[in-house]
Amino acid sequence: MDGIHDMGGMDGFGKVDPEPNEPVFHEDWEGRVLAMNSAMRASGSWNIDMGRYGIELLPPHVYLASSYYKRWFLRLEHMLIQRDLIGADEIAAGRLLRPGMILNHGTFTVADVEGVLRRGSFGRPTPAAARFKPGDRVRARNIHPRTHTRLPRYVRGHVGVIERLHGAHVFPDSTVLGKGEDPQWLYTVCFDSQELWGTDADPTVKVCVDAFEPYLEQV
Repeated sequence: MDGIHDMGGMDGFGKVDPEPNEPVFHEDWEGRVLAMNSAMRASGSWNIDMGRYGIELLPPHVYLASSYYKRWFLRLEHMLIQRDLIGADEIAAGRLLRPGMILNHGTFTVADVEGVLRRGSFGRPTPAAARFKPGDRVRARNIHPRTHTRLPRYVRGHVGVIERLHGAHVFPDSTVLGKGEDPQWLYTVCFDSQELWGTDADPTVKVCVDAFEPYLEQV
């Protein structure tokens, strides 16, 4: 979807200044938010793409005014209510008001933590051969879906070159809608900076993105 989260290539936000010696967490609550989000995803309540979409749905003024883990917290709160796992009244009360629901994968113990945090594999077989190969010129489709997509807005409509084929993977645009994994081929596509931003851009710079096959068309 086109939202404030898709900030790549946008003017007016200044450069990114990494924080020197940045800690893993700035506050203790951030670690707890990460743990809760990881546990809920591992429980089968939603997948990683649904979680990303949950953050994208935050109103622009809330998204911009919130820290990284504050967005995670607001996403978690909304998705728990949306799936009837907790009630808004329980959040307001700060405590359980009704018996908790049994999660799809049961409860987790300390011994399960390593498995819960382990990242799964998203590679999948696909019945069709890859449409493109390294060296092919392709255009990123000019799409503006109303739901989740992994195609950055700043490359849409622009021409790049396939650099690498990564195999077939779960297609986020489908899983976020509950339409199954729908495996699609994944490519690295490289764009000249002047193709993206015009003649004022540094001609020595290239920008590479990973893009699924449905995002691309032959030039």
